[in-house]
Amino acid sequence: MEGWTDYFETIAQGLRALVVTDRDGRELPVADGVSQWVAMTRATQQRDAHLYIIGNGGSAGMASHMAADAAKNGRLRALAFNDAALLTATGNDLAYDQVFSLPLERFARAGDLLIAISSSGNSPNIVRALEVARGLGVGTVTLSGMRADNRARALGDLNFYVPVPRYGWAESAHQVILHYWFDQYQDVHGPGAS
Repeated sequence: MEGWTDYFETIAQGLRALVVTDRDGRELPVADGVSQWVAMTRATQQRDAHLYIIGNGGSAGMASHMAADAAKNGRLRALAFNDAALLTATGNDLAYDQVFSLPLERFARAGDLLIAISSSGNSPNIVRALEVARGLGVGTVTLSGMRADNRARALGDLNFYVPVPRYGWAESAHQVILHYWFDQYQDVHGPGAS
C-alpha cells in the first residue's frame, strides 16, 4: 500500500513544479500568473460580466464549489454548467463534446471569463468549450495535469499545468490552486476592499 506521506508529498511536488504559461506558450512565474488571474477576475466583476467554470467528474464538483464561492463570497456573476437536464439533453441529442460549448454559445459574451478544469487536459468537451470561448472573445484560464502537451494547455490566456500523472493527484492540486486564486482575489477585492 502506498504510504500517506508519499501520497501527499507527490501532490506537493506537483504543486512546487507548477508551470504557468500565457496564450503564446511563454512561461510565467507562478506569482505573476496568479496576479494576472486575479486581475482578470476583477475586470470581469467590474464589467458586470460572467464567470463560468467547467469540468468533468471530480472537476465538475470543483467547478460547482468554486462558482458557489465566487457568487456568494466574491459577489461575482459565477455559474458552473452542471445542470443535469442540459448536460444530458445536449449529450444525447447533439454530442457529449458540446455539453459546455452549447451553453457558452447561448450565454457567454465577450468580456466574460471561463475557467476550465481538466486533469488530462484532453477532454473533448473541455477543448471544444475553450475553442468556442476564444471565438467569442471570452477570457480563458485552464487547469490541467498529466501530459505537458495536453490540448487545453494551448488554449488558455493563462494555463496552470501540474506535472503529475494520476487523476487524484491532479485533482487535489487543482483544488489547492483554485482556492489559492480565490483567496488572493478575496484578500485584494473581497467584501470591503476598494
